[in-house]
Amino acid sequence: MDSPAHALAAPIAALAMSFAAAAPLHADPLPSWNDTDAKAAIIAFVESVTDPESDDFVPEAARIAVFDNDGTLWSEQPAYFQALYAIDMVEEKAKSDPSILTSPPLKAAAEGDMQGVMAGGEQGLIEVLDVSHANISVADFDASAREWLTTTKHPTSGLTYAGMTFQPMVELLSYLRDEEFTTYIVSGGGVDFIRSVSEEAYNIPPAQVVGSEGTTKYVFEDGKASLMKEGGITFIDDKAGKPVGINRVIGTRPIFAAGNSDGDYEMLQYVTTAEGPHFGLLVHHTDAKREFAYDRDSHIGKLDKGLDDAQANGWLLVDMEKDWGKIWTGNQ
Repeated sequence: MDSPAHALAAPIAALAMSFAAAAPLHADPLPSWNDTDAKAAIIAFVESVTDPESDDFVPEAARIAVFDNDGTLWSEQPAYFQALYAIDMVEEKAKSDPSILTSPPLKAAAEGDMQGVMAGGEQGLIEVLDVSHANISVADFDASAREWLTTTKHPTSGLTYAGMTFQPMVELLSYLRDEEFTTYIVSGGGVDFIRSVSEEAYNIPPAQVVGSEGTTKYVFEDGKASLMKEGGITFIDDKAGKPVGINRVIGTRPIFAAGNSDGDYEMLQYVTTAEGPHFGLLVHHTDAKREFAYDRDSHIGKLDKGLDDAQANGWLLVDMEKDWGKIWTGNQ
């Protein structure tokens, strides 16, 4: 006669086998993405380029992915976060030195008037950036930007600006790195501003951030070396500048590109017209309830040409409302 332990062994073993058969082989790499065609397309591409048996296999060294930042990795409404930071810094500096307010855009900035700043056009915004981003060391600017991003609250979400990174995109970055991709940020935003939180927010080190640049000067005083920001703009990493920025910093053409606006059009075009496997993705802001809904007529993150051409170019158009189960990494 079998012992009680022996009698239980077979049913327990059978039950364990049934659980093993039912359990997925791998955890969901994109848990905040809904089970839509968008998620399936991303996973299918990644699996095809990482499978040594696939005709589309790409060696690890060539698995380069580039991501825009504003509107792609974090929110960008009602204005680019860096512009909001600049206005706050002008307001703060003007308290101790009102003489810096030499133009209507600067006076508007000191009053927190974004519309007044924008009325000055590109030149007005440059004036605001010059005052807010100049005469400060790169190290001190890094600390200032990081503190602002991690403590200042967004006017409508109530989250810190750093908490408004997109959870689905953070998961996508992580998934790609797990599959031996190297991930870069390629943004029209200021390179030093993004670098201040890139590692904390996205696990992307500062060396893997490509952005717009201003004049920076090397200074050696009192036995100490430093880099000083002097204002101005020496390189704009936007539109046709993005492929140039990719070449100057990365030095090779990526196989994966993600953006959200017409400012990313040339970057996606550069990536997806190359020989071999490639993937282009545009985040379409369709969720007015959880985030913001905008595209063709927006003054920020305008998506017009990209919206028209996405299908013909073979780019995945991610519908934020339908494809994402969660929006921000911060509490919602």
